Amino acid sequence: MSKKKAKDKGVHTYYDYSLLVLTLFLIGFGLIMIYSTSSYNATRYMGDPMYYLKRQGLFALLGIPLLLFVSKLDYHFYIKKIPKTGINLLLPLYALCVVLQILVIKFGKEINGAKRWLPIPGIGAFQPSEVTKICIILLTAYIVYLAPRKLNHFFGFVRVGFFLAPLLGLVIVENLSTAIVMGAVFVVICFVASRKKWYYVVVGILGVGFILAYIFLGEGFRGDRVDAWLNVETHEKGYQILQGLYAIASGGMFGKGLGESMQKLGFIPESHNDMIFSVICEELGLVGALAVILLFLLLIWRLFVVAINAPDLYGSLICVGILTHIAVQVIINIAVVTNSMPSTGIPLPFISYGGSSLLVLMVEMGIALSVSNRITYER
Repeated sequence: MSKKKAKDKGVHTYYDYSLLVLTLFLIGFGLIMIYSTSSYNATRYMGDPMYYLKRQGLFALLGIPLLLFVSKLDYHFYIKKIPKTGINLLLPLYALCVVLQILVIKFGKEINGAKRWLPIPGIGAFQPSEVTKICIILLTAYIVYLAPRKLNHFFGFVRVGFFLAPLLGLVIVENLSTAIVMGAVFVVICFVASRKKWYYVVVGILGVGFILAYIFLGEGFRGDRVDAWLNVETHEKGYQILQGLYAIASGGMFGKGLGESMQKLGFIPESHNDMIFSVICEELGLVGALAVILLFLLLIWRLFVVAINAPDLYGSLICVGILTHIAVQVIINIAVVTNSMPSTGIPLPFISYGGSSLLVLMVEMGIALSVSNRITYER
């Protein structure tokens, strides 16, 4: 039903402004914390205390109109057939992501021992795996949407995994942590759509076994991270986590005050990146940390509301994928910062420094808002 006909019949379309406000608030809070955590190092190494704030702010300004544009675009657009080809837009996106991941393996820029970025002259570095996350969400939702009943059997799950395996395999070569996030998105979307859940116990056991084997039988630095996690006070690679724990402990209940962190003064390397939550705890205390977690819970709840009210299964599964992406990243980031799991390079959504990550998250929220915009109600 068109919007005009719907209004004529007393049926109105919905738009989740709560989700939009929460997203913009988290982005704004992230900019404040990036300035607070990075001003010392930015002055020391770049000669400009606002260096990182300006760069992240530029991506935020570019992302807001992009978010609003995507939110008004019908989410079925991504699965419409390209004229004279018979294929939809997801296939070119899939091919692009495969090419980008191959380029990362061959020509990627290595930063802090990880080769996950493609250099872009005049801009810096771009992380293709961020775009791949959108592809995984949209493609998994579409494959499941075409034949949801096949997921009632284990081989239906394997069928979905068969299509995603090449892309996940390319990501895992250089970026195990991001592959885990993508794998979680794939599994949760399938889990939600399937009526029979028993075989997911087997999938979970096999998944954990594969990850452990990859860590201990693969490259040595992953095993070193586990050793550092178990011996954070004595292991040389446990320094950053240990300094983060000092920051969390010194923050107390209400924190030292915004901008008053001591650990960001060179003790926590690049504190504006993955370790930003530790500085939040130091400056804003336990109360501030719980407030941030509450904001994420509210965001996830709004995504859940949109998912259960979506006009079709495809829209619902897209929101489930976005919800899972954000939830898993928040859980892993906070778990790493608090030394509840081995260190891994997962940023805190919307808050950690990173232009490509922020842009992709804003596009994802735009897609979720576009699903909400297709929900109708009578008044």
